[in-house]
Amino acid sequence: MIAARTVMPQPPPAPSAASSGPAAPAARRGIVVGAIGLGQTIAWASSYYLPAILARPIAASLGVAPATVFAAFSAALLLSAALGPAVGRYIDRHGGRGVLALSNLVLAAGLGLLAAAQGPVGLFAAWAVLGVGMTLGLYDSAFATLAGLYGRLARSPITGVTLIAGFASTVGWPATAGLEELWGWRAACLVWAGVHLAVGLPLNRLLVPKAPPPAAVAAQEGEAAPAWPGAMAVLAFVFAAAWFVTAAMAAHLPALLTAAGATPAAAIAAAALVGPAQVAARLVEFGLLRRLHPLTAGRVATALHPVGAATLVVVGAPAAAAFALLHGAGNGLLTIAKGTIPLALFGPVGYGRRSGILSAAARVTQAAAPFLFGLVLDAHGPGMALGLSSALCLAALAGLLALRERPPASRRQ
Repeated sequence: MIAARTVMPQPPPAPSAASSGPAAPAARRGIVVGAIGLGQTIAWASSYYLPAILARPIAASLGVAPATVFAAFSAALLLSAALGPAVGRYIDRHGGRGVLALSNLVLAAGLGLLAAAQGPVGLFAAWAVLGVGMTLGLYDSAFATLAGLYGRLARSPITGVTLIAGFASTVGWPATAGLEELWGWRAACLVWAGVHLAVGLPLNRLLVPKAPPPAAVAAQEGEAAPAWPGAMAVLAFVFAAAWFVTAAMAAHLPALLTAAGATPAAAIAAAALVGPAQVAARLVEFGLLRRLHPLTAGRVATALHPVGAATLVVVGAPAAAAFALLHGAGNGLLTIAKGTIPLALFGPVGYGRRSGILSAAARVTQAAAPFLFGLVLDAHGPGMALGLSSALCLAALAGLLALRERPPASRRQ
């Protein structure tokens, strides 16, 4: 078993107005969670979820294949993977408020460049800027900001943010489609840019407090002793495998269900259940699973997709909805686990850097998954494709089982 060890924490200093953790008022914490959650909804809807709606209109307008638009998006994810650790280190040292506010400016600029693109060069340049914005403004930065503000008590705020931002696709896809239908894809990009400047920027700059100095956090929380080097490697593999499956399902779920025998209408209806299942699972985590170690929730999350896949293979098309629900629930829990497991094992000190490192491998597999999974699905059918995704989830489960839960502070004293 791989153990993550910590030194004995020192008694915390008397809380001050700037302190994180227990000293932070619950009402103020709710405002912060609401602000970051709404900001995350805007950020995800206007970046990561944009190609699903605008890839074909953009391709038709610029005279390129839709695959070229997705290639630019994949390049943005790879750039985000490269920049993630540096952004995480900056948040560790200076807090995340400025980073989140800057993300709104960068994402607005990228959307403006995308709206002005006239060919492949402009398309890739715009997505490069958007890739920087995603590094600055998506979950990794938000979770690191919350870890800096609330220390080990950041688990509930992280869950709260994911509950709000879990509706990003539910809100973003119809909004983007409606804007594109009314005024075209260029206007849709410009409207989202305006939302960043008019709504996202004030939320992040005015309602997110400045983090306490790193020294204060270290004194209050007790810095984690270096874990066995394999612990970070195991977590990097776990999240890389899990995010491959997440990205593959996001790109191919309706086609996968259709190949499994569902009608196109039934496949789309089943795929639409993923979003509600994600939110429902996060509510369960917030209400029931939060009393358990985050590793337990992560283990449950990685097991749900293989269970759903086995059901779909055995039962066939009638199990399409069950598969979508189980996959969505697992994906919803995994998003929280990605933020809370490193916090539980290693503590809040250095959280941003660790989060960036763990996300690097995940974003690489995320970028490659739609293409590779599509090849397997087209060449070998849904059974082999589901076997691949299930094997990755089971390997991730094995990795999480190899990590040992750190005992609560009361048992270490």
